[in-house]
Amino acid sequence: MPAVTPKILPAAASATNPSLMIGELLEAGVRMAGDNQIVYRDQRRHDYRQFQARVHQLAHALTLQGVKAGDVVAVLDWDSHRYLECFFAIPMIGAVLHTVNIRLAPEQILYTMAHAEDAFVIVHEDFVPLLEPLADELTQVRGYLLCQETPQPLETSLPLVGEFEHLLGQQPTHYDFPSFDENAVATLFYTTGTTGNPKGVFFTHRQLVLHTMAEASTFQAPGFELLNRDKVYMPITPMFHVHAWGVPYTATLLGATQVYPGRYEPDMLIKLLVSENVDFSHCVPTLLNMVVSADAIASQQVDLSGWKVLVGGSALTESLARKAWGLGIDTRSAYGMSETCPLLTAGILPGDVTQADIETQLPWRCKAGLPIPFVKLQVADTNGQALPHDGHSVGEVRVQAPWLTQAYYKEEARSAELWREGWLHTGDVGSIDEHGFLAISDRIKDVIKTGGEWLSSLELESYISQCPGIAEVAVIGVSDDKWGERPAALVVPTDLNHPPTSDAVKAFLAQFVEQGKLNRWAIPEVVRFVDEIPKTSVGKLDKKRIRSDI
Repeated sequence: MPAVTPKILPAAASATNPSLMIGELLEAGVRMAGDNQIVYRDQRRHDYRQFQARVHQLAHALTLQGVKAGDVVAVLDWDSHRYLECFFAIPMIGAVLHTVNIRLAPEQILYTMAHAEDAFVIVHEDFVPLLEPLADELTQVRGYLLCQETPQPLETSLPLVGEFEHLLGQQPTHYDFPSFDENAVATLFYTTGTTGNPKGVFFTHRQLVLHTMAEASTFQAPGFELLNRDKVYMPITPMFHVHAWGVPYTATLLGATQVYPGRYEPDMLIKLLVSENVDFSHCVPTLLNMVVSADAIASQQVDLSGWKVLVGGSALTESLARKAWGLGIDTRSAYGMSETCPLLTAGILPGDVTQADIETQLPWRCKAGLPIPFVKLQVADTNGQALPHDGHSVGEVRVQAPWLTQAYYKEEARSAELWREGWLHTGDVGSIDEHGFLAISDRIKDVIKTGGEWLSSLELESYISQCPGIAEVAVIGVSDDKWGERPAALVVPTDLNHPPTSDAVKAFLAQFVEQGKLNRWAIPEVVRFVDEIPKTSVGKLDKKRIRSDI
């Protein structure tokens, strides 16, 4: 493409061009919210003005403890009002927020905190026993601020500098936040893979603001209206995982009522969904399945009609979407990954589909969806050539957008592998149809290669999940001398005492073979029934562990 020279006009001598900063999201939200509330479990609620004041008090408290611009501050907490305040106060003073994955093994937590060079730690009392054995090796940490909810004094060997609420209460309610470059790093967290240590993913103020603006635009699209000032939002995605998909930033910008459930407990989640009239949540499929399978829901003691749920992290199956719809729950899919901040696509239905019956809508609701604003997305073959948008050509999904992580933290080789030919490589296999809809077939490492053909484990999981008596399923490829690999299924029955038989599952799949939707060789030879399927720290199917179980 030839070089171009567009016209750039001079600015007035006194003109300003303010940086895109996270603090502006908070300021806009306070102006918008009115008397809308920030709610924590059944324990606390306050309005946006108090939320803003607490952010300023936290900034004072951190500065008082010697936290300065460039320092990394680790947070280990349940989803809470405190965590939301950390989302803003820490980056707004120029420090870096490290959202620690509390579900990792202790040795992995130690690795991430040492690798991030955490200078200060905010820790909920529940995680103090986790950190105590690690403290001697975290020599760079200068202090620990305790978040305590129980009234009893806590005995610990950690060098505590105080208690969160007590320290905040002693601080002024206004802080003069500094101005600095919008490309300063704001957040850092670690994502795990199938091999090696967790990888550090970081985002700047500019990236987070742009992602928030695009997400807000998407969540207010016609036929997809998920979030605005009049909605009540509650995450069921941990705040340590990609900033809870960035939605707390978006909810704050829009001034929506926000409900934080603390530790994820089915009874508390359902209680809050009902008592706070929650309109919108987001989660991985396993957590949605946990909620819709709860006793109170199954016995129809609780009405969740009108609740909208955005599902990502793993594929939403038609079976789960149908079950949710039967309870009045409106589910849609979204797609992204830790490295993409994360939102790339969302399941905004085509206009004619929105008027169709639910069975017609289900396949569309379960696709990854359309790219959101500013996202350029394509599927490419093994030679890096873009494939046509015909709904059939399958290749690796690669992406460009202004909020993608530019590298892994202190990982040059892994960064080069992530970014090739100017595209971020997702490691996912998919296709794009003529409408621009993305459908994810599998992770590259999870595609089953049998008899020279590729078989999507996600597609097979979707079919098996529709079999009566099945609550959850995971499909992997297992080694086979003749075919290279053959599919095998791990299945959780709805009734552990009376599971369907392996033959019943295979017979159920045979109907899809007869309909031409499934190849005969895709029917798994091994169907194993289990009480539970292994999950990752963020609730996805852990296929690495599953392979070792079959």
